[in-house]
Amino acid sequence: MKLLQKKLSAYTIPQEAKAAGVYPYFRAISSEQEPEVTINGRRVLMFGSNCYTGLVSDPRIKEAAIEAIKKYGTGCAGSPFLNGTLDLHKQLEHRIAEYIGKEDVMIYSTGFEVNLGVVSCLTGREDYILWDEQDHASIIEGRRLSFSQSLKYKHNDMESLEKQLQKCDPDKVKLIVTDGVFSMEGDVANLPKIVELSKKYNATIMVDEAHSIGVFGNGGRGTCDHFGVTKDVDLIMGTFSKSFASLGGFIATDKEITNYLRHHSRSYIFTASITPASTAAALKAIDIMEQEPERQARLWELTNFALDGFRANGFEIGNTSTPIIPLYIRDNMKTFAITTELFNEGIFVNPVVSPAVAPHDTLIRFSLMATHTKEQVTEAIEKLTKVFKKYGIIE
Repeated sequence: MKLLQKKLSAYTIPQEAKAAGVYPYFRAISSEQEPEVTINGRRVLMFGSNCYTGLVSDPRIKEAAIEAIKKYGTGCAGSPFLNGTLDLHKQLEHRIAEYIGKEDVMIYSTGFEVNLGVVSCLTGREDYILWDEQDHASIIEGRRLSFSQSLKYKHNDMESLEKQLQKCDPDKVKLIVTDGVFSMEGDVANLPKIVELSKKYNATIMVDEAHSIGVFGNGGRGTCDHFGVTKDVDLIMGTFSKSFASLGGFIATDKEITNYLRHHSRSYIFTASITPASTAAALKAIDIMEQEPERQARLWELTNFALDGFRANGFEIGNTSTPIIPLYIRDNMKTFAITTELFNEGIFVNPVVSPAVAPHDTLIRFSLMATHTKEQVTEAIEKLTKVFKKYGIIE
């Protein structure tokens, strides 16, 4: 056995979980991602999707994607820097700029590539990146690739952020990067205070709105719109793979920044463009989100209903106030076992274990779509309560 294989063969956690019958990943779905999905011929309630708007199987979006394939084909066979820019891509960029309220937009093939390509190249060796310790992995990978000085602040702790800002050379660039809604905990960044600190210390702000677009703000524009700080936030990032029911991502900012990114962001220059179908789907999703505000209102009705239900049954759910509801278990193997048992009960949820979180913070991530019914949420809470009690997580 070669040294690499020998080294990696020591990683046996998946094999151990499989042997115990509790391995919870790569469950193959053979239907659309509706509130109910089909897995191994069984109907299962889906509470693990990120499509908060519930648009992922909307016939209008399907038709838009089909028409784009008929006109443009299935792919672009090149990066946007070279042969991969379609007029449809430019249309989507203009539409998002208008929707978000920024001067210019760049679209990337995935949301991960946005953070990777933007965070890694905006600042130089003498500059600073300040990041929340619970920021998404794509932000963390972006700052790892940067030559800038990296300063981590405690989760949503504005005193900690200010202490880190005080360490910075006042004449150097300071980029504060935060999620708008944190993807595992479901809590919301304190953007008004971050804006206040950015003005005090002459810092630049980038907000990842992946899990807040479609949820917060007028027409689902996100937490920056919700708090009225869109003009004060320099860069707004979003993904198409969640509320937009598609695939890809974008950065919305001013033309000085996009001009630099278009010629330096490696995950943009050296990756094939977003597909025509994904582009058209995202375009149609924006229209629907603006035209159907009742969809967002329905999501919040379900969210408050679920939050009340979990609290009443004694679940530990942290500081969430969003459709992302963490149900803390604080034990890796129990998290696997509970996920498996819930699946057997007909409930699909996502386990979050170390190293994604600290071992003492393991949880089940319960997420809602606007297309769920209260009856489905009630059924899920009842079954979760039964299983959590069985394992001694709640009384």
